[in-house]
Amino acid sequence: MKELIRMPKSKFLKVVCPKCKNKQIVISKASTYVRCTVCNAELVNPKGGNAHIKGKIIAVFG
Repeated sequence: MKELIRMPKSKFLKVVCPKCKNKQIVISKASTYVRCTVCNAELVNPKGGNAHIKGKIIAVFG
């Protein structure tokens, strides 16, 4: 059966900051740089399709 509504390929990720251990939710296909809200460290780099995640992924949503 043909899929009528396409499901998104991106997922929300709960990431731990490597510097301050703050937990933050980011998107897996981020198109902009994402920084930690506490220490301003870089968490996500955009890399064409999928983003490069610099922190540890502890949960995946979606």
